[in-house]
Amino acid sequence: MPSSKRNKYSPPDSPLQLLCGNSNLPLAEDISAYLKIPIAKSDVQRFADMEIFVEIQENVRGRDCFVVQSTSFPANDNLMELLVLIDALKRASARRITAVIPYYGYARQDRKPGPRTPISAKLVANLLERAGTDRVLTLDLHAGQIQGFFDIPTDNLFAAPVIVRDIQETNSHNNLVIVSPDVGGVVRARGLAKRINVPIAICDKRREKAGVSEVMNVIGDVEGKSCILIDDIVDSGGTLCNAADALLAQGASEVNAYITHGVLSGGAVSRISNSRLKSLVITDSILPTAAIKAAPNIRVISIAPLIAEAIARTSREESVSSLFY
Repeated sequence: MPSSKRNKYSPPDSPLQLLCGNSNLPLAEDISAYLKIPIAKSDVQRFADMEIFVEIQENVRGRDCFVVQSTSFPANDNLMELLVLIDALKRASARRITAVIPYYGYARQDRKPGPRTPISAKLVANLLERAGTDRVLTLDLHAGQIQGFFDIPTDNLFAAPVIVRDIQETNSHNNLVIVSPDVGGVVRARGLAKRINVPIAICDKRREKAGVSEVMNVIGDVEGKSCILIDDIVDSGGTLCNAADALLAQGASEVNAYITHGVLSGGAVSRISNSRLKSLVITDSILPTAAIKAAPNIRVISIAPLIAEAIARTSREESVSSLFY
């Protein structure tokens, strides 16, 4: 009999099963292509009142199931779709269910900022567990302590390897400096700067109210240097634009930004396009809109190989942390 070459990620007897919701189908397809595993057929419908119905159209009994779904805009719809998918898998006797959430919505609500306010990131963790999730795999959580909101294994992946590779491939400048747009992101900026052996600077930001920021001071030497702003989320874009203005005012030669999650709500794309930022690079953890794709200074890089490799290693019970060290 002729011999057949087995895929190292999914041999014929592999229990790994890949599923996805509708929040970011292109990312799920890229993960599927990397793993050489087809996405399981499922039917996601909405009734007239937008109630969600899910039917898994393949046998998943005893399978190691990974559901890819970012809880991005519309956050509530995508979160509910993920929960219903998980419940369908649980009732279909899947052996293990891993929620692969490239962008974890509600992560910015990780503490009580004032009296009588919720900790919604914890509520979402409770919902995922109660629905039947056995494991969570996510990317660049806004606050690392959110992992502690879960009583199930949770892997927080880092986009840093993908970002570092792109910086090294696209920046010919030797005079680089990594910049944190606020004090809270110093650890993230320092970690990335260490990978490429460059100094860091910090923008001291005063936020008067949610969604509005003002850069007050630049800490560090940026004169004549090519600055790279690093952060996990860009929403309104105000912080990045203000930081770019402050850095250029201090003598920076140019300012680029690398952000993991491009939320870019409201008029953010227009604001970035008309700003003094030379470029904004985001990952495809959130499905890019047509406006993002058309923006002259916004570029999208793929996070699919990193997530796919983490899925494969999780299924094979191998180390995931070794991807980053």
